[in-house]
Amino acid sequence: MTITVFPAIDLKNGQVVRLAEGDMDRATIYGDDPADQARRFAEQGADWLHVVDLDGAFAGRAVNAGAVESILKAFPGKVQLGGGIRDRAGIDRWLGLGVHRVIIGTAALENPDLVKAAAKELAGRIVVGVDARDGFVATHGWADVSTVSINDLADRFADAGVAALLFTDVGRDGLLKGCNVEATVALARHATIPVIASGGVKDIDDIHALAAYAGDGIEGVITGRALYDGRLDLAEALKVARA
Repeated sequence: MTITVFPAIDLKNGQVVRLAEGDMDRATIYGDDPADQARRFAEQGADWLHVVDLDGAFAGRAVNAGAVESILKAFPGKVQLGGGIRDRAGIDRWLGLGVHRVIIGTAALENPDLVKAAAKELAGRIVVGVDARDGFVATHGWADVSTVSINDLADRFADAGVAALLFTDVGRDGLLKGCNVEATVALARHATIPVIASGGVKDIDDIHALAAYAGDGIEGVITGRALYDGRLDLAEALKVARA
């Protein structure tokens, strides 16, 4: 079985950045042309992109819409988008503009009926973001931590028609500590929904490790800083994931 590698483009003030542990004050800028970055990922063989409107995640609405739209025009493959999408109007708007899948994080916890209704009507288009600190779901751009466990959140959407769960270990995100394979696989084995791994990918070893569990429900892996810092070659990662 194969998994999908999702190169990440995180947007803050219209720029391509990576955060450390989701902290907006610990941002590293990697470029000011998101569309060009999307084209470069496509040239390296990516057929999916993972895009996050970081400002939108905190504001609860689209902030970097112009940058996202430029990416959609530049990238020939599929784009999944997260950050501040918390109502049906936002979901429909982005899908109408060409986003293939939208990621619902905070709203999945606070308004599960929204996610269930959208997932039922829009098969394969809704991803639930499961962002965790110490096993509990983090919301509002990871600024708050709930009392809901990641397994409990997964169970709430078990039969809803959600395309995937996007599991991020916030404590590792952007730090190149290595992906939390153990926790990701545990969630995949517990859940009835495919899981995408995110947070901490440092090199090709993480891709090998996650690909080994494709049969356990790991659908893919998101990587950002490792690509931007040159620690991971995207073409090599895609080759391993598709092997």
